[in-house]
Amino acid sequence: MKTTVTTSVGGKQITIETGRLAKQADGSVLVSSGNNMVLVTAVCSKKASELDFFPLTVEYIEKFYATGKIPGGYFKREGKPTTDAVLTARLIDRPIRPSFPEGFRNETQVVATVLSADGAFPLEILASLGASAALHVSDIPFNGPTAAVQVARVDGQFVANPTPQQLEKSDMDIIVAGTRNGLLMVEGETKFISEADVLAALKFGHQSMMPLLNAQDELREKTGSAAKRAFTAPSIDADFKAQAVSMLQSKIAQALSIKVKQDRYAAVAAASAEAETALLGSITDKDLAKQRKKELSAIVEEIKYQEARSMILDKKVRIDGRDVKTVRSIANEVGFLPRAHGSGLFTRGETQCLGTVTLGTGDDEQMVDALLGTQKRRFMLHYNFPPFSVGEVGRFGGQGRREIGHGNLAERALKAVLPDHEKFPYTIRVVSEVLESNGSSSMGSVCAGTLSMLDAGVPIKGNVAGIAMGLIKEGDRVAVLTDILGDEDHLGDMDFKVAGTTTGITALQMDIKIDSVSFEVMEQALAQAKDGRNHILAEMEKVIRTARGQISEFAPRIETIKIKPDKIREVIGSGGKVIRGITEATGVKIEIEDDGTIHIASADPEATKKAIGMINDIVAEAEVGKTYKGRVVKIAEFGAFVEILPNTQGLLHISEISNERVRAVTDVLKEGEFIDVKVLEVDRSGRVKLSRKALLQ
Repeated sequence: MKTTVTTSVGGKQITIETGRLAKQADGSVLVSSGNNMVLVTAVCSKKASELDFFPLTVEYIEKFYATGKIPGGYFKREGKPTTDAVLTARLIDRPIRPSFPEGFRNETQVVATVLSADGAFPLEILASLGASAALHVSDIPFNGPTAAVQVARVDGQFVANPTPQQLEKSDMDIIVAGTRNGLLMVEGETKFISEADVLAALKFGHQSMMPLLNAQDELREKTGSAAKRAFTAPSIDADFKAQAVSMLQSKIAQALSIKVKQDRYAAVAAASAEAETALLGSITDKDLAKQRKKELSAIVEEIKYQEARSMILDKKVRIDGRDVKTVRSIANEVGFLPRAHGSGLFTRGETQCLGTVTLGTGDDEQMVDALLGTQKRRFMLHYNFPPFSVGEVGRFGGQGRREIGHGNLAERALKAVLPDHEKFPYTIRVVSEVLESNGSSSMGSVCAGTLSMLDAGVPIKGNVAGIAMGLIKEGDRVAVLTDILGDEDHLGDMDFKVAGTTTGITALQMDIKIDSVSFEVMEQALAQAKDGRNHILAEMEKVIRTARGQISEFAPRIETIKIKPDKIREVIGSGGKVIRGITEATGVKIEIEDDGTIHIASADPEATKKAIGMINDIVAEAEVGKTYKGRVVKIAEFGAFVEILPNTQGLLHISEISNERVRAVTDVLKEGEFIDVKVLEVDRSGRVKLSRKALLQ
């Protein structure tokens, strides 16, 4: 039976409906606002998997019929998800994942399908709401509900779920997700705003999601949903666990004091192997041996978890020996690659990122066949995370969701400082190659990206650095960690990344692994992040502070000129004949905008100069009193027509040919002949009157 609830956030009505579509799914809801509709389903396997992690998958599917559009490409059907679709799937996944019970291993799939869209409402908010609602009304174990809100600030006022027009005027674009108790996820970009303003935005976002949480509870109550499936976390045999802990605890505690990551991992692996031989060597039952081996792995992880957290909370010492606020040692280099247009090598502890910059023309812009129309992107940041960066063997292929997400975060952090396109008309591609990783390679990519853009001569508006903050929380005991290691991310309760300049924040991302974190803790994390960020910036600026005065000799030089819009047709020519002739003659690239702006790009300054001269000749207009060398193109009884500029002819009257009386024009001039003439007059209709006689006097 169809059941509907309606609520409102930011003055916009949102409806959640269940019982009409996809009824064979464990949970199914249709979430809508205006003409925007997203169907979200949740299905969970009845049996637990053999995996040692929670196998949750989230898919966000854009159907082009939702906007009345036929997909591009040869096949004319939806293909692999766009980057934006992958990022939206991550936004849905991150707040619901920690809301499942600890130890839950049943394969679960959440699918959000866009059925209708007009661009007036953020679809990711509807999809995130739908994911929680579908799980909430189902019998799948889920400690929800959760909800998400997009926060903007227009004219000093916070706005929930803004329109595209409001977002254009906003100095922030932040998505906030959480439960009644607190926040679970933050993702967004800002324009150099303060930590206090970020905190205020997060508080506003949390308060704004309350109607969405209430609506989900109302929907579950109205549907009379069945009780959640019984779930008991798998337990480990007490005697076996006691033996393992007795054998491993001191060895793992000792291993965790080793500062070098690979040596630390080797020590833990050696202790685990020793325990496996001692405890499992006598077991003959293969199934039991397999079970015990799995349990031993879980025991090792639990000991690491407890020991690492105890070191920080009790001894105020971290795995690598630092206190909670110290940033790891930093090393920077620029100009590392001779042929790249710009390069920067950023090393922080055991995390190392090589940033490169390539400058291109408008032809290099990325064209995206998006749901709401074709998009052009002049700035791209691509993040690569090869398996050797963590000392592992793995396959190479397309970029996974993690790589897309980390690259997007770094891109948003740097986007705020890009120069205006009118002043620096280049397409910019930054690539971050993660060469080593032990904590926050995405923030390392921000730093490497800044170094490489400065090295490339990109006149950015400020230098950006990023840092990752962590959290260890046990009851009332709390430790906020600056510049976390990979292990501290894995064993901690929060991963809070903040990027910005000395004047303010440009991007942030937060994931919470526990029920909630107070705003007081977040305020402390933001303050420590600012100190850490400024420290990293100071280290970077010891190597390079401002953009180089010129771009690489291997990069195209782009010169910009302006012509009258009504002259564009003359430069292009019939069927593009004229502009094609210029590019063939000079080898340059030419881009013409509708307002008459022309960009000429070439690595050869002389070729650029020649092309500009040819264009200026085409669009030049006759000036009264100026002398031109013209070609006689036609002779008549009353005079001759002389081409003084491309597409510009003037009349040389028979009386203006010579000081003497001319009986016939052909007595003095021939067609094709070049002569010097002076412009006497240009009338309102653009007709040009010429004189040869004036130059003979």
